[in-house]
Amino acid sequence: MKQLNNIQNILFQVGGILLVAGAILPMVPALSSHASMVFAIGALLFGSMQMLQRYEGNNFVIKRLRRQQLLGAILLMVTACLMIMKRYQLGPLRADEWKIVLIVAAILELYTAFRIPYELEKEEKKNL
Repeated sequence: MKQLNNIQNILFQVGGILLVAGAILPMVPALSSHASMVFAIGALLFGSMQMLQRYEGNNFVIKRLRRQQLLGAILLMVTACLMIMKRYQLGPLRADEWKIVLIVAAILELYTAFRIPYELEKEEKKNL
């Protein structure tokens, strides 16, 4: 079980690094053609590892924050799809809509990354 958690943590971290790299690559003209695939792999790794995490408690605030976190993970995957659609000129969304979805996903992920640990610590203090 511990080895599985280690593998999940590594995949989670690699996914996060690939997300950042994939978001920055469009600014580098020589590498911009690879940005959508790098971001998509990162989004799949990061999002799937986030979806595997569980909260078994009864705190309504933490449950709401987890739902927001999952929405952020899904929006990261939608961003990857929009980047691929732009790269290969597929479907009706061929412009920079992916940037707007990425901003919303980043805000949700950043907000929940700080609030969930705070609420868990508050709940732990309350139970002592």
